Amino acid sequence: MPDDSGTQVVLSLTRLRRIRALDPANHTITVEAGVVLADVQAAARGAGLLFPLSLGAEGSCTIGGNLATNAGGTAVLRYGTMRDLTLGLEIVLPDGRVWDGLRALRKDNTGYDLKHLFIGAEGTLGVITAAVLTLFPGIRARATAWVALPSPRAAVDLIGQVRALAGDRLTTFELMSRQAVEFVLRNGNRDPFREPHPWYALVELTDTLPDSDLDSVLAAAMTGVTDAVLAAGPAQAAALRGLREGISEAQNHEGPSLKHDVTVPISDLPAFVEHTGAALRKAVPGIRLVTYGHVGDGNLHYNLSKPPGSGDAAFAARADELARIVYDATASFGGSISAEHGLGQSKTETIRDYKPTVELDLMGQVKRLLDPAGLMNPGKVVT
Repeated sequence: MPDDSGTQVVLSLTRLRRIRALDPANHTITVEAGVVLADVQAAARGAGLLFPLSLGAEGSCTIGGNLATNAGGTAVLRYGTMRDLTLGLEIVLPDGRVWDGLRALRKDNTGYDLKHLFIGAEGTLGVITAAVLTLFPGIRARATAWVALPSPRAAVDLIGQVRALAGDRLTTFELMSRQAVEFVLRNGNRDPFREPHPWYALVELTDTLPDSDLDSVLAAAMTGVTDAVLAAGPAQAAALRGLREGISEAQNHEGPSLKHDVTVPISDLPAFVEHTGAALRKAVPGIRLVTYGHVGDGNLHYNLSKPPGSGDAAFAARADELARIVYDATASFGGSISAEHGLGQSKTETIRDYKPTVELDLMGQVKRLLDPAGLMNPGKVVT
């Protein structure tokens, strides 16, 4: 745990910013840990290819951080998380040895796939200094829609319809509650609809074929929705994406925000939202539920804002109680209390109530084997 012993070191890898290699024929790029995500995206585009990880912080977050947290973002539905986008790693181990695992291979059955121990480990097992990442064919056609929905159940039904018609061209499917969108609209964004609706979805199809008529495919999938707007061009598409991407920042203007990052099976999302919302409203009448996230992978950012007119301190003081309501509900639906933000320090004790003992024991054994002195990111993930 952090202390005042003076023995700790803060390590920054921001000077490791080289793109070591880009291999268009192998569809790979080898980059150092301090390279900013947007620069990887730009390098791929320059070669006519795509690195699909996309986050609101892509202009500042680094590949090392993306790997340490197994970042997901808005395109997980089609391309997966960083774990799926990584072929090889270079690691500095706690004992000082360097593991050169920068192999750009898609098949290598020569034992344990060790890179997966370090991806998502939050720096507790070693320092990631470089990675070989997978690239994909560049996007040459895109269709974006903003959809009004009566309920999360309608969203789950809609994603099934879109998948049936579009297949793997469905790249993004984001769900947002009216409360989440209201916060963004207060910051000057324009509502695409004249009337408010209980729920919204941002749906995006992409294709590598320039003449792909994605607008028609997307329009055909919109049966049964309350209303929908198809972006007429890149500027309108960016504005629609901005409604989704601006939620987190907009919530900061509404007082204390209690944030939770959970995941449940997609089929259980509607029941989870109804059950959890009822429990929270009973505990705190007037609480504002800022619910949004990635329906395609079952991940919801289940954030809570205080009731209008109530005190900041009193609401913040109930953080543990309200988190327990959210986490208990998540567990009852077979979910995870941390979908993509990790455990860090704040959840190292909480996770003991929701993860099987044998899993926690195995995690602890791996930590003690690779880092017996507890040097790497002490007090995080496992205790």
